[in-house]
Amino acid sequence: MENQTVKEGKTTAIISYITWIGTLIAFIMNNSKRNSFASFHIRQMLGILVLSIVASLIGRYINGFLGWLTGVLTFVLWIVGFIGALQGEEKRVPFLGDQFQDWFKGIS
Repeated sequence: MENQTVKEGKTTAIISYITWIGTLIAFIMNNSKRNSFASFHIRQMLGILVLSIVASLIGRYINGFLGWLTGVLTFVLWIVGFIGALQGEEKRVPFLGDQFQDWFKGIS
């Protein structure tokens, strides 16, 4: 990825990892001036948010421990994505990063 593209989109990418509100703000910021680096991280964070909701539902309705375990996994994925944004890398989160990019490919 081009260094200038990363530099221009880094702030938006970092903001996307600050809860769902940050993701929404980053999405709005990225709509005015599209940046592929920011879009990549917005898609990653959207996937992490969906996984977080699934973890919550699993914990509440299926099994508390399994929900907790899924929540911990979600937190680890969030850390990996956030560090990638800080370092200026398009680093896909383990296990599901490819799926997140595919599921949310309409967001660019």
